[in-house]
Amino acid sequence: MGIYLSTPKTEKFSEDGENGRVRYGLSSMQGWRATMEDAHAAYPDLDTSTSFFGVYDGHGGKVVAKFCAKYLHRQVLKNEAYAAGDIGTSVQKAFFRMDEMMRGQRGWRELAVLGDKINKFTGMIEGLIWSPRSSEGNDQADDWAFEEGPHSDFTGPTSGSTACVAILRNNQLVVANAGDSRCVISRKGQAYNLSRDHKPDLELEKERILKAGGFIHAGRVNGSLNLARAIGDMEFKQNKFLPAEKQIVELCDDDEFIVLACDGIWDCMSSQQVVDYVHEQLVSESKLSVVCERVLDRCLAPTTAGGEGCDNMTMIIVQFVQLKKPLQSAGSADERPSPTEEAGTGSDSKAGESEPK
Repeated sequence: MGIYLSTPKTEKFSEDGENGRVRYGLSSMQGWRATMEDAHAAYPDLDTSTSFFGVYDGHGGKVVAKFCAKYLHRQVLKNEAYAAGDIGTSVQKAFFRMDEMMRGQRGWRELAVLGDKINKFTGMIEGLIWSPRSSEGNDQADDWAFEEGPHSDFTGPTSGSTACVAILRNNQLVVANAGDSRCVISRKGQAYNLSRDHKPDLELEKERILKAGGFIHAGRVNGSLNLARAIGDMEFKQNKFLPAEKQIVELCDDDEFIVLACDGIWDCMSSQQVVDYVHEQLVSESKLSVVCERVLDRCLAPTTAGGEGCDNMTMIIVQFVQLKKPLQSAGSADERPSPTEEAGTGSDSKAGESEPK
């Protein structure tokens, strides 16, 4: 469950932005946890036609989440599949690349810097919210050259992070996920999950873990990790631990916004409850970060007695400007097929999904 504070830290990091394609707002809060292990990335202009958003929920420490927030979107850009227009392949390879980059002397050094408790630039103690600085954006060339040093044989971190990212180009939305953070789309007020929570008790995940030589005890992989997939966690990855699944959706005029959030939100509210609440708030509040802040406050537990509502919380709302029409109050489900059905992927189906092998 982790160590809790005597009183929650309710200070929030919030941000808003927009361009001709999207409007977004985000907010993060440490809450009852003794440390802040969430990170996020928001790049409405990943390139001239593409937007990137991601939430990363660390476990066993904050460094892997921070590493992903700093580097994952850059690796999406660098992959040759991206240049060829295959965003789905490029993002999956970027997930794999995170594990590769965190090994060896260079990986050890980068993780050590991100794990510093004192920010060398500001002198402030870390522990609230971390997101990449604007100077750490997309334009820095780095071949990730091999480095000799005392940690050349470093096999990677034993801590890890979820990663749930959404990439928008024109009317195509690509969502990739590893872990139990989640992306949800609102289509005419109806919530559709665009990612699947990778929990060890899911039958497909359980079967894969057992085949890889692992075991599940009390809902945890090898009695320890309560996720079936993640970035990092190298001790669990000796047997081809699959990191990511992707979902590709063609957006239509009925699609209003997506929500990306860590399990600190989804443990307290269902996907439909979040979508309904966002719709209610947007009737009178136009600033998306304020809506996110209200969701965080709503989810925050009054005490740590129950466990739920005591986690770090991060949430991003992305509204589709090109498709946007005045939001109506959530009503009955649309008769159109769901985004999942259009992509040929159900929660228990592999059709239409592409996974790393």
